[in-house]
Amino acid sequence: MTAFTRRALLGTGAAVALASPALAYPERTIRIISGFPPGGLNDIIARALAQPLTGILGQSVVIENRGGAGGSVGATAAARSAPDGHTLWMGIVDTQAINPFAYRNLQYDPERDFAPISLVGKFPFALVVGPSKPGILTFPQLIDAARPGPETITYASWGVASTPHLAMERLLANQGVRMLHVPFTGQAPAMQAVMAGQVDCFPLPAGGAEAMTRDGKTRAVAVMAPAEVPLFPGVPTVKSFGVPLDSGLWKAIYAPARTPAPIIAQLNAAVRQAMTAPAFIEVVRQQGAVPEPSTPEALAEFQHSERLAWGEIVRSTNALIE
Repeated sequence: MTAFTRRALLGTGAAVALASPALAYPERTIRIISGFPPGGLNDIIARALAQPLTGILGQSVVIENRGGAGGSVGATAAARSAPDGHTLWMGIVDTQAINPFAYRNLQYDPERDFAPISLVGKFPFALVVGPSKPGILTFPQLIDAARPGPETITYASWGVASTPHLAMERLLANQGVRMLHVPFTGQAPAMQAVMAGQVDCFPLPAGGAEAMTRDGKTRAVAVMAPAEVPLFPGVPTVKSFGVPLDSGLWKAIYAPARTPAPIIAQLNAAVRQAMTAPAFIEVVRQQGAVPEPSTPEALAEFQHSERLAWGEIVRSTNALIE
């Protein structure tokens, strides 16, 4: 991030202090663009947030799903939208911290082209084994099953250089084994493939993992979190097997760059209020997380630190997309 851009982001608070409370905003329906298909975690959280926002802002808040290229299609559309507060972007770690290093011809810059509004939450991963491998009940058994070669076990992700892809490659490198990566266009189709027995395992957000395991045919063998995840009592962390990995998704709300500071301030207040709605809190809890609202300035700093960290991971795994 350039010094100028960073000063602009960190100066939002000063601009907000001078903002007039009488804003002619919003004037019409607000859309939140999600860069992934319906049914996945991004869609679930965006819709849960849209409901209380509609009441708070006094205008309908709708979700527009624009999947493709690891969320880059939606991010590009959001970045190019009018900076008037009527188009928002539900960004995730993939789109805001990973894609700049994985895609050679990315059409947007996560820091230059977006104005941070608020962090939404951090969602831990669980590693699920599907019905194609009914005899694998534990993490060590999954690793042992992969030892004969990379074609023995397959794992799903929502795209090359996505969070689950990078997390799984780091895990496998630590264990000295390989698996065959099978990328999909989103979390929901990857879940369906694993549950249908077409792919063997999938590291995914805990809420989706819990939904997959309800029938008992799929099993969570480990969580990629610092401590036990309440949705999976008794399921060990990968750290307990000597894997120094803490992986999951974070989600945040943005507006296009150059959106006026008073509108950013109003949206930050509205999003923070929306995240106190009991229905929203319950949806987030069902995903193994808690709401984590922030200031725009704190989100800018957090995103920048994440971009530095994930850049190193992309380079070490050579997960590049032409």
